[in-house]
Amino acid sequence: MERRYEIDWLRILLIASVFLFHIGMFFNPWSWHLKNDKHYEGLVPLMSFLHTWRMPLLFFVSGAGTFLALGQKSIREYVRERRKRLLLPFLVGIFTLVPVQVYLERFDQYDSLWDLYLHMFDGIYPTGNFSWHHLWFILYLFVISMMAIPLLRWFRSPSAVKGLAFIEKWAKKRGGLSILLLPILLTQVFLRQYWPNNTNALLNDWAYLFFDFTYFIYGYLFTRSKIISKSIVSDRYLNLLVTSLLCLIYFFTWRLFEQHAVDPYLHFLMEMFMVWFTSLTVLGFFYRHMCFDLPIRKHLNQMIYPFYLLHQPIILLVAFYLQRVVCNDGVKVFILIVFSFIITCGIYFLFIKPFNVMRVAFGLKIN
Repeated sequence: MERRYEIDWLRILLIASVFLFHIGMFFNPWSWHLKNDKHYEGLVPLMSFLHTWRMPLLFFVSGAGTFLALGQKSIREYVRERRKRLLLPFLVGIFTLVPVQVYLERFDQYDSLWDLYLHMFDGIYPTGNFSWHHLWFILYLFVISMMAIPLLRWFRSPSAVKGLAFIEKWAKKRGGLSILLLPILLTQVFLRQYWPNNTNALLNDWAYLFFDFTYFIYGYLFTRSKIISKSIVSDRYLNLLVTSLLCLIYFFTWRLFEQHAVDPYLHFLMEMFMVWFTSLTVLGFFYRHMCFDLPIRKHLNQMIYPFYLLHQPIILLVAFYLQRVVCNDGVKVFILIVFSFIITCGIYFLFIKPFNVMRVAFGLKIN
């Protein structure tokens, strides 16, 4: 199995964007665990745009990684590996990383972190204390990985070749991959009638779960087919043009939507199209220009999973002290980025990377 360096670089970039996104959450007006004393409305359209396509693309990359990692493994080996790499770090994080975040948010309600642990199961967040916070992505990825098993079995069968050939036939047409937007639209039009909001709570988040599931499956299929990959590259400028037009409309109508002057259904349809074409554009340019290796890639690719697990509690820890500091907000941004990054990387290099027990707990392979 040849190494797809562009997938590694895209994964690294997306995790870096998650880090910066959570930095922005401290300063924008959205509800979050800790907030700066001054909020910036101008961050909302930009962060909303990034959020619409960044997470689906992360699930796409996860699907691509599944194809590359699965290889000749049996489904049983696949399930065992998913439990070890996803479920175990999720459970470790639930009892180590998340309580720290809840404590920082409710510092005035508890005498110590240990005191919060004694009340950890007093209700479900946000009214209670039990939560999975940013670990929702790990849980969703595990659930989606299990949901995908019947399809993964079928993809290995001879009959799947005909299905893939049908998609490849469309992929050869100019803009032909747009046909794959249809399953997304159909599922979302139906499911969002009942589950309109993204909750990250799993059991009442079926619309977004199936949305992410579709991108996961597409990541698997796109990586499997060289014809589809070639099509994404050849259509990259066309997709860039469509994405640019959709983004102009999105930002132009943002205020109208916020003021309820635009039909939410139309806004939803535009968002689905924008996510799809933005994803294809990003993939096209990465497939074309990022197919190279550097010595640092291997280290970054290994580091990003523990980095994701650690970054939010560290950001909140630094933000907790920044709330009590009187200084320019530009200085706060600089401090929050630099200190959060250094502390997160320091924990990884000093306490996770050298020790096999910690490596397993944070989803890495044993040295």
